[in-house]
Amino acid sequence: MGSKSVVDMIEAASGVHFSGFHVNGHMNGLEPTALKDTTSASDDIQRQPFVIGVAGGAASGKTTVCDMIIQQLHDQRVVLINLDSFYHNLTEEELAKVHEYNFDHPDAFDTEHLLSCMEKLRQGQAVDIPKYDFKTYRSSVFRRVNPTDVIILEGILLFHDPRVRKLMNMKIFVCTDADVRLARRIKRDTVQNGRDIGAVLDQYSKFVKPAFDDFILPTKKYADIIIPRGGDNHVAIDLIVQHICTKLGQHDLCKIYPNLYVIHSTFQIRGMHTLIRDSQTTKHDFVFYSDRLIRLVVEHGLGHLPFTEKQVITPTGCVYSGVDFCKRLCGVSVIRSGESMENALRACCKGIKIGKILIHREGDNGQQVNDSPQLKSSCSIFSLFDVRITLQLVYEKLPNDISERHVLLLDPILGTGNSAVQAIKLLISKGVPEGNIIFLNLISAPQGVHVVCQKFPRIKIVTSEIENGLNEEFRVIPGMGEFGDRYFGTDDD
Repeated sequence: MGSKSVVDMIEAASGVHFSGFHVNGHMNGLEPTALKDTTSASDDIQRQPFVIGVAGGAASGKTTVCDMIIQQLHDQRVVLINLDSFYHNLTEEELAKVHEYNFDHPDAFDTEHLLSCMEKLRQGQAVDIPKYDFKTYRSSVFRRVNPTDVIILEGILLFHDPRVRKLMNMKIFVCTDADVRLARRIKRDTVQNGRDIGAVLDQYSKFVKPAFDDFILPTKKYADIIIPRGGDNHVAIDLIVQHICTKLGQHDLCKIYPNLYVIHSTFQIRGMHTLIRDSQTTKHDFVFYSDRLIRLVVEHGLGHLPFTEKQVITPTGCVYSGVDFCKRLCGVSVIRSGESMENALRACCKGIKIGKILIHREGDNGQQVNDSPQLKSSCSIFSLFDVRITLQLVYEKLPNDISERHVLLLDPILGTGNSAVQAIKLLISKGVPEGNIIFLNLISAPQGVHVVCQKFPRIKIVTSEIENGLNEEFRVIPGMGEFGDRYFGTDDD
């Protein structure tokens, strides 16, 4: 797509909530075609399951740990895949000497087949997992596994191959005393499998213990978490489950950018998003539910401000140890849709100062689209981009002492991110430290998040939902239309 076609699209979409365009139709170094690539990549990331690897010696309690994690992740789709399912089928020669075959050696496993199955699951495809029969020493049947939220891989040598380790988001090593593992193995093989205790001990000393010392124990160093006592360690398992739930609740962009915060979604929040996104929603309902969502975003943003500890005396004469709010605070709204967020900010912060920034787009002939004399007489204009389609700061009114304040930047839609970059650059030029800026918005496109977070890694972005991306007209999709027109009642209807 050439720069001319970009210009044509921009001009055709004059009602879009723009965030600006770079030289020759590029957007902060991104080609217009890259917008689609970014969206596609974001979608691929979101489909990735959370993979947990659980390794440890034989009879260490790995299966018990996996079962306890699955039980506590009851509201998530979880599948357990055992490394034992991927043993090689034994040849006739190996079957003839099966008692001499080392099932605890890395070469006993078909790692390539495991990697193939995991790759398909990560791509959202269903796979057939083999079920190994220890009577015939072959994979005789298969079970269908569908794409899921969480995949737990369990096996003694799970951390041995670096390619398998690379698949995992969390690696757990179950560490149990050798005597306990041996006692469990004797009980399992004699009671459940009907084996002679002498044969069990012979196999343990000949294969199991040497393999543990040579291949399994050395992989302990790759573990993110080591669980002593296995399934008996309820505290460790509870902490692991909490961590998994936190990670599952995060948007994938939050894992890339620690300065991005998406408020936790509930059915109430999802319902309000449904209402304001519905094209049939009346202006009154759109404003009402937008205000509710904006209030939640503002409250969440305020939670990221610094505080000081403070003790007060309650009416009962008791001492309460609490915190004191940040006093040096101001809001800055990006005209005009950002002004829709001012009432919520004033409702949360009594008497707060609010500044204004107006960022305007120029047309093909270098003239402003809006030739308002009031704007011309009061604007301090500069241009980021030296092309026919440019962004210009045409008006700003900020508190004189803004450099000494924490700033809540207000704009309900984060699209391409360039108008946000313009506004943030202005604040920084006024002496506001980058780390003192919190950018509040209702919805954010992944492209805008990438642009802002990469350019200003120390600011915080707080939003209520991450969108799918931008379309060819640079509209946020699925979006909610032109927010300012719908909120202030200036749309065509």
